[in-house]
Amino acid sequence: MTKFPNPITLPDEVFRVRAARKQQILRATKWGIGIRLLVILFELFGFYWYSSSALLMDAIASSLDIVASIVLLICIKLAARPPDKDHPFGHGRYEPLAGLQLGLLLVLIGGGMLFQQGFKLSGVPVGEIMDPHAWIIALIATLLLEACYQFMIRVAKRQHSPALAAEALHYRIDGLTSLLATMALVCAPFIPDWSLAIDHVGAMLIACIMVGIGLQAAKSNFDQIMDRVPDSNFFARVRRASLKVSGVKDTEKIRIQLYGPDAHVDIDVEVDPQLPVEEAHLISQKVRAEIQKEWPAVRDVMVHIEPFYPNDH
Repeated sequence: MTKFPNPITLPDEVFRVRAARKQQILRATKWGIGIRLLVILFELFGFYWYSSSALLMDAIASSLDIVASIVLLICIKLAARPPDKDHPFGHGRYEPLAGLQLGLLLVLIGGGMLFQQGFKLSGVPVGEIMDPHAWIIALIATLLLEACYQFMIRVAKRQHSPALAAEALHYRIDGLTSLLATMALVCAPFIPDWSLAIDHVGAMLIACIMVGIGLQAAKSNFDQIMDRVPDSNFFARVRRASLKVSGVKDTEKIRIQLYGPDAHVDIDVEVDPQLPVEEAHLISQKVRAEIQKEWPAVRDVMVHIEPFYPNDH
């Protein structure tokens, strides 16, 4: 049997980057849960102090959101597990599955809110006003939720996590809802007859936005589950890394699968047709290592060696 060269060892930095991704997403999710708990405490205080049923309902909704965040937290941990005998490509799809359920949750909550606020709007008594002193609670909730959104969306973009992006959008929607409540409460002393109606109309608009954002978040995560072709930047990155390897004349087909924290690359590289098999195999190992160094999220690379013919291009 031919003795092929020993596998090329990846630098420790590749594994550090993979571990850092998991830690950053987990930290962002935990921070989000902590801030939601703080918001719930403020809203329960507002309900007790101002007898605002709206704040009570918002606190209940935030409690359900925490359950969804805990599901995301569990899925992120499961997605980071290494490949095993039964899952040779790893467990990365747990993450987009969590993102898909978050997107669908936004759609369901938004749709329910749209019908609920529509019924409430039709039955608003003229002259009934909201307690104008409760705006401070709503404003604090708005600021906390928006700060959490900004933090989470930065981590989601940096780590290419559609699941965390869906979770961040959830915080943005909740922040907009709290902002609307703040505006309605501030306006209450000036237009008391219409303060509740304004609140309901604004809530209906936010519900429509929530459904749209939820569908978008669900689609981006569903695309990963269904192996939709990713952004062209990923292909350019893989090609650039491959061409760094001495002996690679060109690249041909490149196929990329993204699923949560992991990526799988299938690439055809062209080499001198006169190269011995052993040298061609060594080049394939170098290509694999170079791609993983350039893009640490790549869990595995399948390199196909093809002969290079100049007139073929």
